[in-house]
Amino acid sequence: MNPLLFRQFRKLETNVHELNYLFWECTQRCNLSCRHCGSDCFTSAKDQDMPLEDFLKALDTIPNTPKIKSSKKSSQKNNVDRLIVVLTGGEPLLRPDIEQVGKEISKRGYYWSMVSNGFFYTEEMHRRLMAAGLKAITFSLDGIGDTHNWMRGNSKSYSHTIKAIEIASKEKYLDLDVVSCINRRSIGQLEEIYQTLLSLGVKKWRLFTIIPIGRAKDDPQMHLTNCEMVRLMDFIAEKRSKTSTLDVSFSCEGYLGRYEEKVRPVRHFCHAGINIASVLIDGRICACPNIDRDVFSQGNIYKDNLYEVWEKKFQAFRNRDWARKGICKDCRQWRNCLGGGMHNWHGDCSQVLSCHYRRTGNR
Repeated sequence: MNPLLFRQFRKLETNVHELNYLFWECTQRCNLSCRHCGSDCFTSAKDQDMPLEDFLKALDTIPNTPKIKSSKKSSQKNNVDRLIVVLTGGEPLLRPDIEQVGKEISKRGYYWSMVSNGFFYTEEMHRRLMAAGLKAITFSLDGIGDTHNWMRGNSKSYSHTIKAIEIASKEKYLDLDVVSCINRRSIGQLEEIYQTLLSLGVKKWRLFTIIPIGRAKDDPQMHLTNCEMVRLMDFIAEKRSKTSTLDVSFSCEGYLGRYEEKVRPVRHFCHAGINIASVLIDGRICACPNIDRDVFSQGNIYKDNLYEVWEKKFQAFRNRDWARKGICKDCRQWRNCLGGGMHNWHGDCSQVLSCHYRRTGNR
């Protein structure tokens, strides 16, 4: 898309700010201890799992108003058709009531999906979740064999993840997405990961890199060099230039200059606070769960109406003028980038943590 037209589209989307994805951090408990975890999850989390009824009260604040008035013979279309509830954590499958969670969300007419490490995703679990209305799932595969296990801190993680992907990929009624955190160990395994996913019948593979937050902040093995970053972009661009059953793309984490639309289906657009909100484990209302919750939380479901917060707040997400500072202040690509992804701003927000435009050889 022409950059000018895309900026106009982005402005319109921002003004409308239709809520399309609602993440629920339903637990912070996790069976793994991943090197790059942004939530710093453990088996025993400091915050208890949020009760299902508390989340449902917040979800029920979202109005189900008709979106189109069509002919009398046609059924009304409600905005439940445009909102997907995404369960995240921690590991959502550690919740003993996970099926009830899915059923209650489905009962309200919403699609629901899940982000999982796949460790507990067995054939039996698959059948139970599908019966509860699961529509989509995202698994993480961060390398081949020991590389993945090193990232996940568990020697059995790779085999469990591969099995989970194999189970989900055979389900024609389930939208499967595999994501990979590319680091200095896995950068040399890109082709092997690609061929593995291809052989498993995966249709979508999304790659991302680590910015210095969470456990990965001071871990040099997590962060690609600029040359490795270019290598990653070239790999994705090469795969996207060829016809394949596996759609490879880069995440929305930052503006890439000359690589825009070569590595993604659309140009860079951080949808946090524009189309994406989240309910965090302690009730705080934010956008993507990896965004600095101490800085950018907009309210709390235990004292605020979720939908009113969505409609009236999130101004820091919808007007990014505040981010024009540091290296972004005089950048000629500001109008295309707007400071990159919101998870790139943490702490005092005096400087963007990572500039993908510069890292990929643009000047």
